[in-house]
Amino acid sequence: MKKTWIVGTRGSKLALRQTQIVIAALRDANPDHEFATKIIKTTGDTVWDKPLALIGGKGLFVKEIEEALVSGDIDMAVHSMKDLPADLEAGLVIGAAMVREDPRDAFISARHHSVSELSRGSRVGTGSLRRKAQIQRYREGIDIVPLRGNVDTRIRKMATENLDGIILAAAGIRRLGLEAVITEIIPTDIMVPAAGQGTIAIEIRLDDDAAELLREVNHERTFKEAAIERAIQAAVGGGCHVPLGINARIEEGRIDLSLSLGNEEGAILIHETLSAKPGAEQTLITEASNILLKHFQKG
Repeated sequence: MKKTWIVGTRGSKLALRQTQIVIAALRDANPDHEFATKIIKTTGDTVWDKPLALIGGKGLFVKEIEEALVSGDIDMAVHSMKDLPADLEAGLVIGAAMVREDPRDAFISARHHSVSELSRGSRVGTGSLRRKAQIQRYREGIDIVPLRGNVDTRIRKMATENLDGIILAAAGIRRLGLEAVITEIIPTDIMVPAAGQGTIAIEIRLDDDAAELLREVNHERTFKEAAIERAIQAAVGGGCHVPLGINARIEEGRIDLSLSLGNEEGAILIHETLSAKPGAEQTLITEASNILLKHFQKG
């Protein structure tokens, strides 16, 4: 009899779509095994009227799922990598990362062709301190309207809240087949994505048999990029409470790392790109962490 592996996930459309992607890849790589989905409601799924920074941060989308993984109720968990805190629950590890979708942010608007057209007083919806700080750096005088909810809800609120536009992760929009609503993919020199954005992570128990199943589905370059981003995030302690963007891109012969850091008032303290050669990841992580930590102290 085939063993059935239980895969835990949130119940949103995007979370379920991402879980479908993971299970399809696992089935192809492991035809002698079965995989089943178990939906787990997280605290973050029950509170939609407050910013994440005020109710505990991104860990609210994974806490209950990690508890189920530790207890053995599920065998692995599917997350948006950017939702995972830098420090995982004891005994858990990221076992694999699926090939990365576009990590950049997307601007959606029925009134403008790009963020460059936004003017003083324009109303832009986002629940992210990172996006708020960076869009206000690029276009002064923007009025930020707090916005949470699933992708469909936020797109709908663009009309009901009389917004000039909203900013969402491009990856989620594309995975849901909603590419047509994207007005502009925002370049990283304007808006640096969150650490892990665009990446689906599969979390497992340390030294568990599930690790062997994930070998064929892990995308090595994506895994390395996310590892760089998360190492820097862990070093500086950045989460939903800090406007922090970290994006690593590994190309043939080089690693480019974009950084953006703001303070609690939303002012940008640093917005720049570093580079290194493959093999110098730890040096790059140390350099970036030191730069960010100095600005944390100044901020």
